Amino acid sequence: MRKPGHTRILLMASVSTGLLSGLCFGTDARAAQDEETNVQNLPAVEVVAPQPTARRAPSRPVARTAASVGKPTAPRIYVYPTSPGASGSIDVDKIPASVNAVDPSQIKRTGSLNIGDALQQYVPGVNLSEVTGNPFQPNIEFRGYVASPLAGTPQGLAVYQNGVRINEAFSDTVNWDAIPTAAIRSATIVTNNPAFGLNALGGAVNLLMKDGFTYQGAEIDVMGGSFGRIQGSAQWGKKIDNNWAVYGALEGAHDSGFRNFSASEIRRFYGDVGYRFEGNEFHVNMGVADNHLAGPSTVPIELLQNYWGATYTTPQTSTNKVGYVNLTGKVEATPTWTFEGTAHVRGFNQKTQDGNPTNAQPCADPTTLCFGDDSTPAFGLNGVQLANPFAAGAVLGEIDRTTTRSTSFGISGQATNSDRLFGHENRLVFGASYDASVTHFDASSELGTVGENYVVTGSGIFLGQSGNPTSIGPVSLRTVNQYQGLYALDTFNVTDAFAITGGGRFNAARVTLEDQLGTALNGDHTYNRFNPVIGGTYKITPELTAYAGYSEANRVPTPLELGCADPNNPCLIAAFLVSDPDLKQVVSKTVEAGFRGTRELAIGSLGWKIGGFRATNYDDILALPIAGLQGFGFFQNVGSTRRQGLEAEISLKSNEVQFHASYAFVDARFLDALDVASNSPTAVANGGIISIVPGNQIPAIPRHRIKAGIEYAVTDAWKVGGDALWVSSQYYVGDGANLETKLPGYAVFNLHTSYQVTKNLQIYGKVDNVFDNRYATYGTFFDTTALPNFANGGNNFNDPRSLSPARPRAFYAGARVTF
Repeated sequence: MRKPGHTRILLMASVSTGLLSGLCFGTDARAAQDEETNVQNLPAVEVVAPQPTARRAPSRPVARTAASVGKPTAPRIYVYPTSPGASGSIDVDKIPASVNAVDPSQIKRTGSLNIGDALQQYVPGVNLSEVTGNPFQPNIEFRGYVASPLAGTPQGLAVYQNGVRINEAFSDTVNWDAIPTAAIRSATIVTNNPAFGLNALGGAVNLLMKDGFTYQGAEIDVMGGSFGRIQGSAQWGKKIDNNWAVYGALEGAHDSGFRNFSASEIRRFYGDVGYRFEGNEFHVNMGVADNHLAGPSTVPIELLQNYWGATYTTPQTSTNKVGYVNLTGKVEATPTWTFEGTAHVRGFNQKTQDGNPTNAQPCADPTTLCFGDDSTPAFGLNGVQLANPFAAGAVLGEIDRTTTRSTSFGISGQATNSDRLFGHENRLVFGASYDASVTHFDASSELGTVGENYVVTGSGIFLGQSGNPTSIGPVSLRTVNQYQGLYALDTFNVTDAFAITGGGRFNAARVTLEDQLGTALNGDHTYNRFNPVIGGTYKITPELTAYAGYSEANRVPTPLELGCADPNNPCLIAAFLVSDPDLKQVVSKTVEAGFRGTRELAIGSLGWKIGGFRATNYDDILALPIAGLQGFGFFQNVGSTRRQGLEAEISLKSNEVQFHASYAFVDARFLDALDVASNSPTAVANGGIISIVPGNQIPAIPRHRIKAGIEYAVTDAWKVGGDALWVSSQYYVGDGANLETKLPGYAVFNLHTSYQVTKNLQIYGKVDNVFDNRYATYGTFFDTTALPNFANGGNNFNDPRSLSPARPRAFYAGARVTF
């Protein structure tokens, strides 16, 4: 219903898990048009009471926006997730934490099939690093906490897709390559909120997917360019009638990579069937992915100086297969009570190959093989010492293989009530969840030889249990995870301007390990904890809001960590588990506060925010290496660590210009003393050990991140834009004592343009890393004696630094057709 000066919009806060834009727009809908949900560019919103209506009308407040002077702004209202369930979303002005969101138009603007690129560009505290060396498998770091696909990385972020936690069961890893980017409706990073359960130490990445009610039309997008990149996506959504809707998205990509042996294949699908009536809504959504990924990982700096595309030991590949089905339902039982539930099942199958140096070597008697020295026997699978079949002078290596097969399932229920309390507006959300996973993990190690291109060629000879005290050999392990949670959150409006939020979540977890080859890995571990939250917001003016909050979160040790936690019996991390001592759960306590605001200007909508945070981890878990044994280590509680910092952002949005700029400062430090092994120069000179003292900075976390981007509409059809990223220096992994030269900072500039040829056809292009800057996003140290430097006549390496090189300058062009 339109009236001069304003437009009424019906807001159903229970429809989505993430940001909701207005359900009705003041402009005509366009086919296959994505919604823009950048919360930093909100128009002013006035909430008024709903008028009495028939049952079919939504039972939520009606929102009205003041018309923007001089321009036809499409008025919208936005809410933000406060819990995994859909109905736990409230007005952003009542969120006692930082608000970070990315919408489909921003994702599309990156031209990337990885949601991490959009998060890095638009969220101040996010930084990406390619530890694996593959652009589809980044480490996403936010405020010093990581969500990584790399097994063995201590995980600090929970990731949700349509309300279902998708951290994999065995090691809490996140397979970003399995998420179809075209199907993402919004991505939010929720902080200071324990309702998101385990692993949300630094927050939760909350992905809301599209369906046929929120997206109608069809789109085909094809792009190609440098390094053999060919990618395409297709999506289609339709409301069949007022009650039924369907949606599907298909994506595929081939990328040859700029490094040797680094080609990848991506294939994934997402679909949704929805039914709704009289405020009730039900969905069945499903997805599959079948991806082959090469991850050449870090490479010695001496090899990079000769060739930027160099690799160090291969094969380094993984095959990821994922399939899942989710059922969701929402019932508006009364005008103030909403009930919803979910049920899900997920299958994950991963196979990895990892070419490595080996500790196997000829014995003092060169006709036999030893492990670790020339006297400790290397055994075969039959328990008999291996004969030496290799030619004299051969450089030995090994191909380590793992198979991880997980089946996860779970159910959850949530209730939301909006009855007034003591005459004041109040929103209560409470719920429960149960998740269980069964994983079968197997590992084997095949001996081989290393060629001058660092390719490990297998010999067909497999290692049995070998080494003293180090153990390597076949592993077969069955694990069972059982996670239960109860949570409640209440937001109470003390006045129209002042709202307080309080509540918490109780987590109960049980992790069981069953060794299939013996008893060394057997274990049964239980963990319980209640995590509280308290916070408040105050709307100082209609255009300025202050917020502050305190919360706690916990992470329980993963089966991988529990299977490799004995310092006296270390293992090849992420592969050859050896024992099952207990580990304590990690507890994080976070406080944050800040200001945010929006203002309508003659040139557009201005949004800004500034805030600070401090998070302290207790009994933090780290992967600690073993001196003199490349790749071997163990997981251990290392005491307390702290991450604190500042985030600031400003943005301007109009029909002609889209602009954003941000700065983030992240200070991450150890709070307890710790002696650890390392291959750093200082450690090598000190018997392989460095001493970390309280106050040392945590490696691999750059302290400063500056981002900026602009897009300008030269004409109605032609847009040009660019973005810039500057990341400061960081300490190398292995330099927790902060004694070595840092990995240098870097600056990257990208350009993009698009031209709307017709209403349905758009062509576009982009240039990444315009100035062809050669930089690295991650650095560590390696054992310079493990393999010879074939590029230097087979002599030893002299420099222990090993880097993950970033992609050089790249050109891409594509076309997008909408129907």
